[in-house]
This record gives sequence, structure tokens and C-alpha cells, in this order.
Amino acid sequence: MRIAVIGVGYVGLVTAAGLAETGNIVIGYDIDPQKVNKLSQGKSPIYEPGLDRLLERNLQEGRLSFTNQLAEAITHAELIFLALPTPSGTEGEADLSFVFQAADSIAANLCQIAEKEGILFPRIIVSKSTVPVGTARRLQRFFDERLPNQIYVASNPEFLREGYAVEDFLKPDRVVIGAVHPPVLEKMRQLYLPYTRQGNPIYLMDWESAELTKYAANAFLAVRISFMNELARLCEQVGANIDWVRLGMGADNRIGRRYLFAGVGYGGSCFPKDTRALAATARQYNLSLSLVEATIQINHLQRKYFWEKVQTYYRGNLRGRTLAVWGVAFKPDTDDIREAPALDILQWLLTEGATVRVFDPVALPNLQKQYPEWPLYYAPSAYEAAREAEGLLILTEWGEFRQPDWDTLKQNLKLPVIFDGRNLYDPKEMEKIGIDYISVGRAPVYAYSSHAPSS
Repeated sequence: MRIAVIGVGYVGLVTAAGLAETGNIVIGYDIDPQKVNKLSQGKSPIYEPGLDRLLERNLQEGRLSFTNQLAEAITHAELIFLALPTPSGTEGEADLSFVFQAADSIAANLCQIAEKEGILFPRIIVSKSTVPVGTARRLQRFFDERLPNQIYVASNPEFLREGYAVEDFLKPDRVVIGAVHPPVLEKMRQLYLPYTRQGNPIYLMDWESAELTKYAANAFLAVRISFMNELARLCEQVGANIDWVRLGMGADNRIGRRYLFAGVGYGGSCFPKDTRALAATARQYNLSLSLVEATIQINHLQRKYFWEKVQTYYRGNLRGRTLAVWGVAFKPDTDDIREAPALDILQWLLTEGATVRVFDPVALPNLQKQYPEWPLYYAPSAYEAAREAEGLLILTEWGEFRQPDWDTLKQNLKLPVIFDGRNLYDPKEMEKIGIDYISVGRAPVYAYSSHAPSS
């Protein structure tokens, strides 16, 4: 099939490369000429394991190309995927301005193409962006007014986990397709058959159900995380260990083991935005999704709860102290810092007058670009970040942080204390090593000092 992907950000780029991998001819469109030029050279602007190889292979085979000319992208496209940002509005609602600006440009260009080149045939517009319920129906009305009987809209939400996006696209757990025209459903089903040969399902449904499925899935996962974070606070009060509670819960096959880890809270481009948008959609229908609203609030409070642990240890006196931070990405195996818990923690540390030495394996360039005014020391390694620091905060569970050289780390730290927002280490081991260790949902370890320092 001939396919255009409008917007080659995170979702669009993975979609374009993934669709080309099965033999489709794909053109990715973006308004940024520098991004297009970089992609045309086989260089991905985002960090995602496996994406570089996928990009390079399909460029070399001639199945994938990029352009900043919309007409070039859509002239011969049977399917036009919309992979555009839908940021949060002032009330948490999804901002659809990028989606409808693109729709307007597509309609205008298709009219010109039909008039000048005589190329006119039915096309499918596929909404890949995460959009509120009712968006596909609005898009269909929009195109019906401009190109009657020429455009058919489908909803095809993405379920890509950052760090595993290539694997998720090529071997999806499920594919969800929403449409009201049977030929459109069949065309989309045929598109995805190569990715589901192992028997994973393709679900065909209406527009609204497909759109809501995406929000419901992300909101439910966020609920699980916030539930465990709230439960971790109770564990600390009653003397329980959240790790043991998690294992006991997860062994129940009705619950499962995934997304039951307590920590400093969730972040990223999906969970925060999608929970807010789902709650906002409910309010538009005079409903209150109390569980979703509580999930959002708990996640916000969890960052402050972790921050209070740091303040308590130093008796509220952070001014002039040097602290190290490991991890700024919202999760490992990505350079994405959108709504990462580390951003709040870093800002609070700087506001309190601390000197901060920060390290992340891939996300530091994004942090420096987004917050150039922050007076941070960008360390070239994890151990260099810890040098002469009076404490270490761990905010992303990168694999290389899991088994550090403890002798080297202790030698570098001026004060051997770790605030672990991801519960990477065994408290008993920390006691043996001689490190003060404050984690989430577990009893603190004071192996170096009998109590927090007073100055």
C-alpha cells in the first residue's frame, strides 16, 4: 500500500518505519525541514532502541522517504495517517488544533491535486494521535463538507511503550481499529495482518469505542501505579514492605505483576496527558471520573512526598549542599523528559539553594535544551555526578544504575546517603555496605548515621 504519515515525531516515526518494514511504500511528512533532512540521512531525532536500524534499512530499500512538501506526501497515498501532538489545554482537555490544521491542509491539497493533475480517488484518513471521543466523527464531517464521498476516516490508536516501541509496533499485543464503513475496516485489517501472524487479535469496532479504548488503557495503568504509591505510604506507617506486598498481590492472576511498582510517580507523554483528557471528557458530559481524578492527584502528591523525605533528612537545610541526581528521563530506554518526576525534583533542589550534579545516559541534551537557565552540572558519568556530593537521588531506573561499584560510589560521595525513587536496591544490602538508604514504601536504613544530619 502507498501510505503517508503526517507528523514524524515519536509515534509518527515509529509508525512510518514500522509500516515500511512489511513492504508498504511510506512517505513521512513534517513541517520542519531540518528534521526531514536528518531523517533522510537515516538519523533519528529521538532515542528509541532498534529504531535507527529500522529507519536505515527501509531508507536503503526505497520503501521509506521523508518530505516537507505535503502534496508530495499525499498525492498517491491510499492511507494518510495523522500522528500529530494533542497537548493538554487549560482544563486538561486535548488540544486538537494541530489535527484540524493538518486536516484543512490535506483537504486543500487534495482539491488542488484533483484539479491540476486529475488524481482523484477515495482515501482513508487514519487518526493515530490520541484524541478525545468524537474526534473521528468530527473529522468525517469536516472532510465530507470539503471532499464528499472521497475521504473515509478510521481511528487506529497507538499502544507504544517508549523504550519498546519498535517491538510493540511490529509485534503488537492487539490492534484496535475503529470505522463505520466495512470496506475501511477490511482495508485496515489487511494492513495489520502481517503484524499479527502469531495470533494476537485485531479488534474492529466503531470510532468512539476505539478512541475510548486508548484513554481507558492508559488511565487504568496510571490507576495501578498511583494505587501502589498510595499503598507505599501506608506501608511506611505500619512497618510493611511494599516489595513484599507487590509480590503477594501480583501472584494473583486476576491482578498480574505489571505496573505495580511504587516510586516517585509516573510521567511521560501519555499517562499525565491522557488521564487529564479523559477526566476532562467526562466533565463535558457532566460526569466525574472520581478514580481518575484521584489518580492524577496522587501522582502529583507522590513527587512532593519523595521530596519531603529529602528535606526531612537534611532538616530543611539544603542551601549550599551538593547533591547528585541519577536519571532525568521519565523512564529508562528513552530520552523523553516530558512531565518526568525529575523535573520537579531538580527545580525544587535549585530553589532551595542546592548545587546539583546530574547524569542520565541519554536524556541530558533534552534537559539542557529545555532548561538552559538551570545552573546544573551535567556529569559525563554516574560516578562523576556523585563526586563530592552529600547525597544521591535516583529518579530513573536505568539498567546501569542497578549494580554500581559500591566502593567507587562510596569513595566519590562526600556523604553516603541514597534517596531511591525507584526502589532499585535491597535495604539489607545497603545496611551491610554502610549507606543511609531512603526508598519508597520500605523502612529507611541509617547505616552511616544514627539520624539525619543537622547541618
